[in-house]
Amino acid sequence: MTEVVDLSVERSDIDGLAVVTMKQVTDGRGTIREFHRASAFAAAGLGSPGPWVQVNVTETNRGAIRGMHGEQMTKLVAVASGRAHGAYVDARRGSATFGAVVQLELVPGVQVLVPPGVCNGFQALEDRTQFLYCFDVEWQPDMTGVACTPLDPDLGIDWPIAVDPDDEAQVSAKDRSAPRFAELP
Repeated sequence: MTEVVDLSVERSDIDGLAVVTMKQVTDGRGTIREFHRASAFAAAGLGSPGPWVQVNVTETNRGAIRGMHGEQMTKLVAVASGRAHGAYVDARRGSATFGAVVQLELVPGVQVLVPPGVCNGFQALEDRTQFLYCFDVEWQPDMTGVACTPLDPDLGIDWPIAVDPDDEAQVSAKDRSAPRFAELP
């Protein structure tokens, strides 16, 4: 028996941040997912993000956090394998949703379209969680954008796995020492 899940879009509390369930077809052999189809995104009212000029895959251990980074690029992010807790913060001054925080569980088949200037981060909920990032601009170490510490208590991010802020296997020194959200320029 074949099961088909059509692409669907859920708008979030952050302007421009969309949670997308990919079109998926499952049969006795497994599942195939359309990660990105420009015409389907356009038909769903998401425009045509991209073109994607860089694609990264991270493999992250259970409990580790990556982020909160809000570079001036559009990102399409998803879990390819495993599970993660995703967190997003609108760091765009002048945005109607500035300061809004969105959290959700990311599993294969769910992706998030992240607009430029919205910080994104995640915590792996399983060992060797593979997280896929598509960028519409090549990442550069000195590129324009913002970053804040994922450990900022004022953000109210409910990381599901307790974090030891001194454990570099859980959070990098760079992310740990990033400013708090209230300190962003």
